[in-house]
Amino acid sequence: MGVYKEGKNWKVQVYYKDWQGNRKRKQKRGFRTKGEAKEWERDFLQQQSQGVDIEFGNFLEIYYKDMDVRLRENTMYTKRYIIDLKIKPYFEKKILSEITVADVRAWQNELLTYKDKNGKGYSPTYLKTVNCQLTAIFNYAMRYYNLQDNPCRKAGAIGKSKGEPKDFWMQEEFNAFLETVSDKLETRMAFLLLYWTGMRIGELLALTYNDIGRKYKTVAGVLIYRA
Repeated sequence: MGVYKEGKNWKVQVYYKDWQGNRKRKQKRGFRTKGEAKEWERDFLQQQSQGVDIEFGNFLEIYYKDMDVRLRENTMYTKRYIIDLKIKPYFEKKILSEITVADVRAWQNELLTYKDKNGKGYSPTYLKTVNCQLTAIFNYAMRYYNLQDNPCRKAGAIGKSKGEPKDFWMQEEFNAFLETVSDKLETRMAFLLLYWTGMRIGELLALTYNDIGRKYKTVAGVLIYRA
């Protein structure tokens, strides 16, 4: 077992036991440096272990491998995307069993204080979703790999399960509103288009005369009414 020089490159040869206890051999070739080969060897052996004293990033590979079999493809794609983007970069090199409540709180604070170039932060529902993914990883480690505690529980949740409620006009309410602009034909037409087509204000303002198809009753090529 170890790292060996092979021409200009390096190779790794390791022995390990699979989940049935059978002794297996694994080889990997083509590493440009000895350091790269040793890092791969270390990561591979950690991923074969049944403990939690391994780097978070290596435990993620164990978690992904199991979830790939059990979750639908689209669900797994979303899970990987969120974890790889918002969780893995922060915890990747930390030892799973050594991640503390303070570590989780510091990570949560980064999410809570994030602002994009327009000064906008993450929505409450997105924050909740990301936090739940980290909680799920620790719960998995507790259930199947004997992790003693889930630091997310003591750190507390962030975000909200549901967004802020939105107000909608029922048709009777909308008709009553139309009466207040009955003497403003262009305004009335604009609200009719917004209400019945679902287009946004920006899309409405971008319409031109040529977008209106009178013969087939379309707006920007979309059928809105057929007699």
